[in-house]
Amino acid sequence: MAFNDNPYSQQQQPQELFPSLWGSQEDLDRGLSSCLARVFMRMFAALLVTAGVAFGINYYLNGVDFWENNFPIFIGIIVVQFVIVLTLSFGVMKMSPVVSNIMFFIYAASMGATLSIVFIAYELGTIFQAFAISALMFGAMAIYGTITRRDLTRIGSLCFMGLIGIILASILNMLFFRSDMMAIIVNYIGVLVFVGLTAYDTQRIKRMLAEANEANQEEAIKKISVMGALILYLDFINLFLKILAILGRRK
Repeated sequence: MAFNDNPYSQQQQPQELFPSLWGSQEDLDRGLSSCLARVFMRMFAALLVTAGVAFGINYYLNGVDFWENNFPIFIGIIVVQFVIVLTLSFGVMKMSPVVSNIMFFIYAASMGATLSIVFIAYELGTIFQAFAISALMFGAMAIYGTITRRDLTRIGSLCFMGLIGIILASILNMLFFRSDMMAIIVNYIGVLVFVGLTAYDTQRIKRMLAEANEANQEEAIKKISVMGALILYLDFINLFLKILAILGRRK
């Protein structure tokens, strides 16, 4: 297949932009396979770290008492998460893979700390059920995003607008309306948004690699696999939280 048939490029083709990086379609295909494998393995490892930290804080430190007595730490962790996401989003291609990996797993651990409140609010069976449903939905859409030749840019744009909408609706509902019905609607729309984003972001990772401008292929794969893992990790976490809220059997 020639590069001008590549569905992951938009205007100029990777070979035209960076002829030294991907010399052939076979070269690119091998790079994509390697990159996606690293993305999903890294994401899975990060989810294990998140789950382990969340369970550990709840089980060994008594999550309720711990966060009631250390609320400033909770706020500090959220600030750290925000800084890490911004740093990786805008600087991952400029930092070494070792540093970006460390930052990513620090983020996963910090997310586990904040998500430990899930064990406080929901029954363990409900958490496992929400995780299983999320994993199935995420897996199906990730596969679709990997194999489809359809350009999902339009879907991604719609999902991004939907994401902004549910954030605003959630804030307004929390501050003013306090409507259970609105919360339910927002959660269902949120599931649709993050399902769509999973497929779009999986395809976007492939496009990022195809259009990468790095010194060598291995460097591009390492850096983009960290960013890709972070993107899909956030999609999964948000999908899980929306499904958990829908199941909603609180303690």
